[in-house]
Amino acid sequence: MSTPSLLPEFGPRLIGIARLAADGESLRQGHEVEYFTLPARSLLNRCTGVRMPFTWTINPYRGCEFACKYCYARYTHEFMEMRNGHDFEQKIYVKQHAADLLRQELRHVKAGEEIAIGTATDPYQPAERRYEVTRTILQVMARHKGLHLGLITKSNLILRDIDLLQEIGQNGRLSVTLTITTLDVELARLLEPRAPRPDLRMETVRKLNEAGVRAGVSCAPVLPGITDSPRDQEALVRAVAKAGGNYIFANPLFLKPCSAAVFFPFLEEKFPHLTEAYRKRYQDRAFLPKAYSQRLSQVIARLRQKYGILNSRDQNAGRSQSVHVAEAQLSLF
Repeated sequence: MSTPSLLPEFGPRLIGIARLAADGESLRQGHEVEYFTLPARSLLNRCTGVRMPFTWTINPYRGCEFACKYCYARYTHEFMEMRNGHDFEQKIYVKQHAADLLRQELRHVKAGEEIAIGTATDPYQPAERRYEVTRTILQVMARHKGLHLGLITKSNLILRDIDLLQEIGQNGRLSVTLTITTLDVELARLLEPRAPRPDLRMETVRKLNEAGVRAGVSCAPVLPGITDSPRDQEALVRAVAKAGGNYIFANPLFLKPCSAAVFFPFLEEKFPHLTEAYRKRYQDRAFLPKAYSQRLSQVIARLRQKYGILNSRDQNAGRSQSVHVAEAQLSLF
């Protein structure tokens, strides 16, 4: 049964992805989340962002149920004329015929070009248990040789697909990245309300590497004054090393307007003492000054060296580094 339009009856004529979304059929509802079909016209998206180290992206879903307070990808729902930032976590679109589309489009991928899965939505969010769009995508990729694939997630559900990941890794190049912003379970529950616990994610890193699937950790975003103390960063790097992680990297928080609309009310409620400083730093920009990023990179580089993580994702992997960083909060505030 078709769902009523999510948009006003009167207004601009919808085109493209907005029209497809408005015509989507309701699949089911659960704890304030609705699921809709999305008859996608394409699955592979060519990446044009200069900050991105890959050529193609695949996002099996639109929206993400994990509801991370800092999520930068909320803007993607704006393409469907949805301006409420919470729509991103409450209205999840399931792409239809993903495997068929991928079979047709893989011919456009040239040798050496990397495909990233999960850049704007988590491919293993709860919807995947039911709809298995990500698994059908991996099944197609497992039949091809020479693919360069990167996959990023916060979910231990990825362990379900170890068989396919092993096959893809044997036939090409594969890296699986688990996002872990903090080891503090209570803090993680505030920041990432519906994502699996950080200890479950770290255990996933261990199990993937034990199964021969190359896996590491993204500590992104790092939140100034909340998760950026060298003590917290060291605990995370040490845990990655213990889990046999191949790499760890970190990037500071950046806030698009759609993300700020959700993040700042959260900050005012849970970390009111930081609100003014955050507003000042992000008032006219989405990114923190370069000096903060550089200091964060120095901290992580020193800790990787200390705990013997080669960080083979980096082009400078294996280069001797000697970096002195004061044991103090990185905060610019």
